[in-house]
Amino acid sequence: MSSAVAQGPRVSTPSPELFSTPERRTRVLCLLLMVATLAVYNPVNRNAFVNFDDDHYIANNPQVYDGLSWGTVKWAFASYHEANWHPLTWLSHALDCQWFGLNPAGHHYVNVFLHAIDVMLLFLVLQAATRRTWSSFMVAALFALHPVNVESVAWASERKNVLSMMFLLLALAAYGWYAKKPGAGRYAAVAGLFACGLMAKPQVITLPFLLLLWDYWPLGRFESKAESAKKLLLEKVPLFALALASAVITMKAQQAGGAIHNFAAYSFHVRLENAIVAYSRYIGKAFWPANLSALYPHPLDLLRTWQVVASVLFLTLITVLVIKNRRRRYLVTGWFWFVGTLVPMIGLIQVGEQAMADRYAYLPFVGLFVMVCWGADEWLQNNQLSARWLAAPGLVILVMLSWLTHRQIGYWHDSVTLWTHALQVTNIRSYKSHFNLAMAYDQQGRYDEAIQQLRESIDPTNDDPQIHLGLGIYDQRHRHVQDAIAEFETTLRLTTDPKLKGDAYANLGVAYRQLHDFGRAQENFTTALQLNPNQVMALVNLGLLAQRNGNYQEAIISYSRAMSVEPTAVGYLLLAKAEQGAGHPAEAQADITRAKQMTTDFSEAQHRADGLLAF
Repeated sequence: MSSAVAQGPRVSTPSPELFSTPERRTRVLCLLLMVATLAVYNPVNRNAFVNFDDDHYIANNPQVYDGLSWGTVKWAFASYHEANWHPLTWLSHALDCQWFGLNPAGHHYVNVFLHAIDVMLLFLVLQAATRRTWSSFMVAALFALHPVNVESVAWASERKNVLSMMFLLLALAAYGWYAKKPGAGRYAAVAGLFACGLMAKPQVITLPFLLLLWDYWPLGRFESKAESAKKLLLEKVPLFALALASAVITMKAQQAGGAIHNFAAYSFHVRLENAIVAYSRYIGKAFWPANLSALYPHPLDLLRTWQVVASVLFLTLITVLVIKNRRRRYLVTGWFWFVGTLVPMIGLIQVGEQAMADRYAYLPFVGLFVMVCWGADEWLQNNQLSARWLAAPGLVILVMLSWLTHRQIGYWHDSVTLWTHALQVTNIRSYKSHFNLAMAYDQQGRYDEAIQQLRESIDPTNDDPQIHLGLGIYDQRHRHVQDAIAEFETTLRLTTDPKLKGDAYANLGVAYRQLHDFGRAQENFTTALQLNPNQVMALVNLGLLAQRNGNYQEAIISYSRAMSVEPTAVGYLLLAKAEQGAGHPAEAQADITRAKQMTTDFSEAQHRADGLLAF
């Protein structure tokens, strides 16, 4: 087959005045992609933060919501918080908080803007490498508007996806620049951008592999007499070294956070079967994006043999056809882009409880879009047809995807909507979704519904200590104190996680305080702080006990420590009361002023502070 086909067919297109020069056409198409992306995702500014990492990443993370500072920078680079090491992501969230506070609209719209930049970069990188404007435009448009990408954009905590993708695409662009005239400075630009991508999210770890595919098509460097396969591979060694370093750091972070599951719960056989079926399911979501969910429960051993065999045959057939048609090089690059970039997230190393996730498709689906768009373009050329033949169908597809994306954004409006939808569209019982819905109902004060969802979230095969902690809190709230104590003790029996044990001991202390057993209450609060020195509930309650005994100075120390971790209006009012008792009126007045600045209902905060002191 001719080299023209290998590089992608050349189809004549209309050239109205708007597209009178290639440069003007490129600028107009970039603007069109930007406007379409911002318009379709505009409803995201009405969405709230959700109880799916947004609280841990932003709303309840003092290192982030205090804004950008030198302390935040040091923490971002030193922390394994949330079982991840992605300092640039933390810094971007801190910068958002500095600009927008905790107004979710600003955080969401920065995600949308980054996604729009990714869309334009994808178009420009493809166009520069292939010289195919309309195929590149369609790939970027599909990437912009496909509903599977809603999770990466409309979920504030998934900033890491859109940010790391931006650096990956910039690295691809820099690599195209380097390939034209190799040099140390240009290579350093590629490596530097790759390192930034890894520091945003290690999903871009496959970049060195992608560059080898990029060498094959569209750059065609394997065909160059000046470039041997060995030379091209050796050229990537420093980048593979960066990838390896990132993998080691990521494994350490996830092990430190307890995110990696052992083989007792997920045997290698179970992981392999799910990975095979997940590849097929991802392809299905690409072409029929229905029933998208924030959480797809892991099937464990529920997969049927026929599902695994069918997926093996399906994936093998595509691979054989791609290799058989390898002279259509875009098929090779597109298919192995999809397969290769999914490897780190496919579940062979099980992180979390999901079988798959929409966010994992953000980078891989680009490969499938390339296969489809260049295939359609080649079909036009082979049949000597004008591009107008595909203009109308292409527009219809983009309009349908835009409508599906608009609808999917609505499911991320708030936590109750998100988890209600997740439970409706998944055919495997999702205990985690029930639990998250319970927490969402709790935030809205819908306690009876929260209790029902908590009970639904108990997995008989894998008793979750967090659920018993939640049930204990509800029993405590409804003054069923002995039942609450039993649940907290069950939590302690089931978990080895120091943070969770600290939470259980803190709540156990509150239960004993409610029973006026102040000695046992103090013991439990002290134990909680030994396990987690930043356990706010334990700090506040030790302050309450000290204040009850007239030890105002000790109360001030406990309250101050609590406010340094999680400042609240109620906490500052308690601190002010202790300072008044200790004879420090100026300090007390300053903390009352801080409390007023932190709440829109100061009288309610005073009522809650008085209630805590009245025991």
